[in-house]
Amino acid sequence: MSDKNTISTKQLGISGILLALTVLTLAAATFVPTNRLSLYALSSFYISIIIMEYGIKSGWVFYLASCLTALILVPGKLGLIPYVMFFGIYGIAKYYIEKLGKITLEYILKLLFFNLFAVTAVFFLKQFLPQVFEVGFPFWLVLLGLEVVFVIYDYVYSLFIQYYINKLKRILKI
Repeated sequence: MSDKNTISTKQLGISGILLALTVLTLAAATFVPTNRLSLYALSSFYISIIIMEYGIKSGWVFYLASCLTALILVPGKLGLIPYVMFFGIYGIAKYYIEKLGKITLEYILKLLFFNLFAVTAVFFLKQFLPQVFEVGFPFWLVLLGLEVVFVIYDYVYSLFIQYYINKLKRILKI
């Protein structure tokens, strides 16, 4: 066997394991009554390993494969919407945005990305689940709170990437 075949076999194996973990995490997010947001966040971290190890093209393939596999295997299809529309693709968006190397611009673009998702989600929720908006809080206040949660999520995502680079990669020998 040549090194090229060994590397591609290793990449396929690691990608398959991470894909299975992603689908299992998403399945849990669709039927566990609490901590769904944490499970969606966890499901988004796996793609960062693929991007760091095999590049952004592999990240795109992994995102598409994870969406399709989850849509086939996970019974609660509606519960996959947050992953397909935001969490699954956020690692890819984060990669491109952070390549700019300008922290202020990066956070502006990340918040724009998040707000685009939030406004799209609100539009669809109002169409299909109008009772969700009967809570009495002004939308701008809810959005502001969600933006704070998003900034914390992005920070934790960055911590995960650093932890992977500094510790997990050596332990897992990827």
